[in-house]
Amino acid sequence: MIKFSRLLISAGALVLPLCAFAQQSFPQPELAAQALVNAVSGHDDAALKQLLGDDWQVYLPPKDVDPEEVARFLRDWNVSHSIVTQGDMAHLNVGAENWQLPLPMKHTAQGWSFDMASGAAEIATRTIGRNELSTIQAVAAYADAQHQYQQGAGQYAQKFISTDGQHDGLYWPVKEGEAPSPLGPAFGNDQPGSAYHGYYFRILTAQGANASDGAYSYIDNGKMTKGFALIAWPVDYGHTGITSFMINQQGEVYQQDLGADTDAAARAINTFDPDAKWQKVDDGE
Repeated sequence: MIKFSRLLISAGALVLPLCAFAQQSFPQPELAAQALVNAVSGHDDAALKQLLGDDWQVYLPPKDVDPEEVARFLRDWNVSHSIVTQGDMAHLNVGAENWQLPLPMKHTAQGWSFDMASGAAEIATRTIGRNELSTIQAVAAYADAQHQYQQGAGQYAQKFISTDGQHDGLYWPVKEGEAPSPLGPAFGNDQPGSAYHGYYFRILTAQGANASDGAYSYIDNGKMTKGFALIAWPVDYGHTGITSFMINQQGEVYQQDLGADTDAAARAINTFDPDAKWQKVDDGE
């Protein structure tokens, strides 16, 4: 479940050394959790500074706050909340689904306080998992959009964003009352350096020997009529994602960890060619 953790997303890419600061401590973790909820519901930055430390905005920049997600967290707190304690660490669980806040509380000689360093690692893990699941859904949506586009155009689109005034890509702006384009504007924006859910996306116009039916180009006489494919890879390997993904017209998603040099490796791939290193993504993932 994605809730208050969206407020914490930046920590996944900002695992920085903490400066020395004094944090407020409590005799019981329940009191620390209640204090956090009070600070969040009251939009009290001064209280959050006391609870989370002087550098809390380095980890949780205000620009990343999603008011709707914060509201959901507070509503879930009112539905139910509990503290799970293991040794000197405690976690806050909220709501009917028992969602766990990725900011643990640690017991020291001074009492219970929020452990931002441990929280940053957990947030990073959750951010990567969320981005990867979103990317799997996005590449599947791309495949659906291509099939929809082909039904009307008689060919597959070779670009994400249409030329102004044309329908030569999967997205084009529409006026009120008009049917939407097959794909939304945020996906695969053609602007350099842009990304979606922490991933880059690129259309592939051919397939290799390891694909079904062997190697061939999807383009015939300038039109992409024989198929389509897509590759997606993390913007910042190890922070926004780890696994890269591919899909073609058959709709099967493949995945592979391309390693520390993922960006260069992914950019060098120009065909859909899922060899033994690429594994099919299970439908349940």
